[in-house]
Amino acid sequence: MITLADELGHLAYTVTGDGPPVVLVHAGIADHRMWDAVVPALAERYTVVRYDLRGFGASPVPTGEFGETDDLLRLLDHLGHERVHLVGASWGGRVSVGFTLAHPERVRSLALLAAPWPGYDWSADMFAYDEAETKALAAGDLDTAVQVNLDMWLRGATRGWEEIDPGLTERLRGPVRTALANQEAVGELSRGVTGNEVATIGVPALVGIGLRDNADFQAIAGRYAAEIPGAELVRFPDAAHLIALESPAELTAALRPFLDAQG
Repeated sequence: MITLADELGHLAYTVTGDGPPVVLVHAGIADHRMWDAVVPALAERYTVVRYDLRGFGASPVPTGEFGETDDLLRLLDHLGHERVHLVGASWGGRVSVGFTLAHPERVRSLALLAAPWPGYDWSADMFAYDEAETKALAAGDLDTAVQVNLDMWLRGATRGWEEIDPGLTERLRGPVRTALANQEAVGELSRGVTGNEVATIGVPALVGIGLRDNADFQAIAGRYAAEIPGAELVRFPDAAHLIALESPAELTAALRPFLDAQG
């Protein structure tokens, strides 16, 4: 990977292909590698940019206060991309929404995959997940905290582990561990992502959701699709929260015509 050095440390990123730029922003329990299976097909026509948010993957915890949307702007300026297609998964989707609202002139289209909704009235299942993770981290039991997240986000609400590819579990375990180990420090330094006036978004939008995902996120996907003008809702029947990992071919089949239509 290449690094963009700044006063806060560095951001690790990678660029593949040639053509109009597409930026892939990973989920909060992953890193840039979650997109590995979708990059080859996208790179046939597009310049695909992936990066690790601070505290994830190869990007260390920053040395001072930072903003996720500021980092994305800095990266685009560094690469010389004036307008990009943004594809964000989960927390990366939230970052992508915040960036689109703050810098609409820099975004050509927006795809959100299982993005959260700020202030959402979470279900008991989500509170139970949060409580289990918090308890494990407070006890210094990182292994249990990792498993709590794998249960929630990879296995999903309706499946047993016998239905999950063991290779996906092992690919995700390391990134989840890194994210959790850095979670407290990143949270203390991040200014967060503000704004969710999605009705003002004026670029073409696609909203994706896995039908094996938590019911909260399925409801949130419907809300994004209803409130972003002209947004298209795409359902992935065999995926839970991490669509790019579980259904890469289906995701690529949805993204390619969506991106191609924007030029």
